[in-house]
Amino acid sequence: MRYAVIMAGGTGTRFWPKSRVAKPKQFLNLIGEKTMLQTTVERISELIPEERILIITNSGYSDLVKEQLPNLPEENIIGEPVGRNTAPVVAAAAAIINSRDPDGSMAVLPSDHYIRDRKTFLSVLDAAFEKAESGHHLVTIGIRPYRPETGYGYIQQKTEDSGEVGGHTVSEVKTFAEKPDLETAIRFLEAGDFLWNSGMFVWSTRVILKEFKKHLPQMYEQAVTLAGTLKSDGQDAINLFYNNVESVSIDYGIMEKADTVYVIPAEFGWNDVGSWMAIYELEDKDKNGNVLSASTTSVADSQNCYVYSESDKLVALVGLQGVGVIETGDALLVCRMDRAQDVKKIVEDLRNSSKDSFR
Repeated sequence: MRYAVIMAGGTGTRFWPKSRVAKPKQFLNLIGEKTMLQTTVERISELIPEERILIITNSGYSDLVKEQLPNLPEENIIGEPVGRNTAPVVAAAAAIINSRDPDGSMAVLPSDHYIRDRKTFLSVLDAAFEKAESGHHLVTIGIRPYRPETGYGYIQQKTEDSGEVGGHTVSEVKTFAEKPDLETAIRFLEAGDFLWNSGMFVWSTRVILKEFKKHLPQMYEQAVTLAGTLKSDGQDAINLFYNNVESVSIDYGIMEKADTVYVIPAEFGWNDVGSWMAIYELEDKDKNGNVLSASTTSVADSQNCYVYSESDKLVALVGLQGVGVIETGDALLVCRMDRAQDVKKIVEDLRNSSKDSFR
């Protein structure tokens, strides 16, 4: 059977002050009425029911997951005592699913991405499962780039070896590339064979566990031990695994080393929702390019600005270009929208100061 593993452990520092350590962005309704986690689960519900979905999150967020997904089996919530990057997430989830269903296959999905075209996304995901289940194949989903982007990793595909599965092109991966500088990103775009790395993967549990045994053997043994003791030891087994496993990404630990990696190039209105700028880009704008998400606003000679306010205060802008104003009950952020990624620096400053309660 098919399963999904949803990674929901991030702290969402780039969405301060709305996103806080106690309740980061995946648990917020930044776009639409439902939270990003709820939307992610709902999006895949036609292919994978909740009883076959695992949520890997920070142990401090386990109660939030239960609250937002009340129909999810409690044993499907894995609370990490400490973050160890994405390879341990995949290893633990694959071992747990494999212990329940040795013939199972799994999709690994972030909890906080926006996807506009659900129908196309599900068709791509179904094709990825089909490819993964047809042999020793690791499959990832790549997004066709439409601008030179320095904030994403890239996947270069072997276009000459392309095939088709479920109506979608499937190509062997030539190489993975880290986040580039602008000059390199422009070159990637012009080359035509590079895709944005979406961070979404599909494989059978048997295949990915074989790759862990080959490339990260110690992590493989630790994951198998976790799966074998989880039912009896519960959170103690999870704590033992995470407190002893090394920290490494799935890209570096497995994907860049494996021999049978394939990518499906896709376009389904994907956005990784990495900052307030992403929200601005996704929302409807007025004739001056402004997004005004506040009860009362007054704007004069201002363009391409973003306003979000949770209060009843009048928010007024005069003569501003590309500025964001975000107000919550206890904090106010004002920033250039093209510097929205740097909001994380404020969170770092709060962590290292007497103002940590605002983090």
